[in-house]
Formats: sequence, structure tokens, C-alpha cells
Amino acid sequence: MRPLAGGSSEATSSRIWPRPTLVVPRTEVGAPRFAAIDIHNHLGRWLSEDGSFLGGSLADLQATMADLHLEAIVNLDGLWGEELEANLERYDRAAPGRVFTFAHLDWGLLGLGDVASPEVTRALIDSVVDSHRRGAKGLKVWKDLGLTRRDATGALVMPDDPRVVAALRVAGDLGLPVLIHTADPVAFFQPLDATNERIDELAEMPSWWFGGPGFPTFAQLIDSLHALVAACPQTRFIGAHVGGHAEDLDAVGAALMRLPNFVVDTGGRMAELGRQPRHFRRFVERFPDRVLFGTDCFPLHPPAVHTWWRFLETEDEHFDYGDDGEPPGQGNWRVSGVGLPDSLLRAVYRDNAARILGI
Repeated sequence: MRPLAGGSSEATSSRIWPRPTLVVPRTEVGAPRFAAIDIHNHLGRWLSEDGSFLGGSLADLQATMADLHLEAIVNLDGLWGEELEANLERYDRAAPGRVFTFAHLDWGLLGLGDVASPEVTRALIDSVVDSHRRGAKGLKVWKDLGLTRRDATGALVMPDDPRVVAALRVAGDLGLPVLIHTADPVAFFQPLDATNERIDELAEMPSWWFGGPGFPTFAQLIDSLHALVAACPQTRFIGAHVGGHAEDLDAVGAALMRLPNFVVDTGGRMAELGRQPRHFRRFVERFPDRVLFGTDCFPLHPPAVHTWWRFLETEDEHFDYGDDGEPPGQGNWRVSGVGLPDSLLRAVYRDNAARILGI
């Protein structure tokens, strides 16, 4: 299967999917109504299977961006040190204003000590300062924080750990936004049985199931995320994947009401949003300046981005959110379009991200 429309590449399933007999209108969207900024994508080597840059050559990337009417794209693969330099040199410095590379924190530094060890906090802060000095445009925090990262004592490190809070407060002082991916779909934390709505996906990728011993609960992770955001009021946080809880937009809305420095992106969650298009439209109407367009489609694949246009701009019903004639591995269902009006569409596609990035 190709990269998902709003998600990374999945393993190909051998399952034969039912073919619907429903006849509904189909709208071809040849171009988006507004140029967009993709706040959530991967151009570097971190997630590459062969060690190559996922964005390809700069010339190829810019041609694809032009075809897709992407004004800018955020590259979440900067890591730190020399790998950050390599990404900045390849993309940001060669195409200023078009690519914005976010750095990572080196969570391996947690192995220097426990929560009472000042050298750990100092090292993490120094890493943030160094990445800013090199030219990173923000920070990316991945889901391993809270799921698998442990300190020198073997203790699991949650997002609201004091060492993390101290480092991300400094990010705010330096004007670096933080895009943070916490937890994963709710089904990844539920019993692994026939009632799990993502059982096909988890059967292909069993390492994505976090419902066993040794992992925190989904609720513990989301609570920890919100505690982190509250503890860093001067830092702008972008909650990846609709704030980590696309299945419950009311809960995300409650978090946005409590946390003025929190916004969310759409990356990788068309499967959830497309099952509740009217609810999602009301969500965007309620928070018009807090929802950012992100695809999480890597490598950048035009048909998948086209599906995002159709999802956001039309009221088409019951269509595949994959681009190969069957539902992608996220779940055996189809989605319906949101049909955002121009005022909201412009904000989601571009203006909200432009404000965060300082464009």
C-alpha cells in the first residue's frame, strides 16, 4: 500500500475488503482553494528504511510542493547535532521560507541520572539551546516519551516530567514551538481481540499495541501531556494528531479551552475525523484559530494530499481514505468530507500555521 492519506506507510494487509454498492457523488478536486502549509511531515532520514532523505532532492521536493500548492512544509526529522545540520543544510538554508526543520531532544541524555540529577536537566536545556543556535525552527517530541523512554533508574519518563518541563520552558523562551506526539490511537491501548476496531492494523504491526503490562494507560498519557502544556505557559505546543485524541473532539476542545498555548494538527487522523465530519466542522467553527493542516504523508505523495483536499473541501460521503482503491490499514471503514467554508479553510490550510511559524 502507498503512504496513507494522513499517515505514514503501513504494512500491506492480505485481507480482501468488502466492496460497497452505495452510489454517491464523487467530487474531483484538482487543486486546493488556498495554498497550504503542511505543519506535520517528514523529509529527513530518521524514518527512512534505506537511510535516504525522505524529501528527495530539493529540486524534486520543490516541484512536488508546487504541484500540491504547498507554500511551506515542516520537516519533523531534524534530530540534533550533526543530523540537524544535515537537514538544515539540505532544506532550510537552501530554500528559506519553504522548509522549516524541527529538532528533537536527545532523550538518551536521561540516562545520565535520575529526576534529582541536575546534570540531566542541564544537558537537555543545552540541547535545546544548541538546536536553536544552529537554526532549528521548532522542536518535535515523539511518542516514545511516555511509552518507552526511561532514565538511569529505569523509571518511565512521562511528558510532564520536571526535566522535560524545564527544557521545554526554555524552548518557549527562545520562541521555538513544540510539536508533540503523545500516545497513539485509543484502540492501541485497548484489549487486543476481535472487538478492537484496529485489529487488522495491529495484527500487521503488533509492536504498536500498548495495552499490555509496562505501559501507562491512554488517559495517563493524555493527562500528562496536558500537565506539560500547562506547566509551560510561554511555550506554544502543537498537539500532533488532533492533540492525540481525535476519537473524542469534546475532550480535545475542553483541553483547548483550558490551555491557551495549545493548538492541534490534523496529521494522520482522517480515519477518525472522517467518521464524524459534522462534529469536526463544528469543532473547527468553535476553534477557528487552533486547528492546523498537517498530512503526515511521507514520502510526500500527491494522491494522498489530494484526498485531504477532498476531505476538507467537499461534502462527499463514504469514500476511501486510501489512494489505492481500498481502505488503508488504519481501519475497515470509509470517510465523509467536512465541506469547510473559505474562511475556515484558509485558516486551517495556512493562516494558523503561518502565525505559529512566524511567516
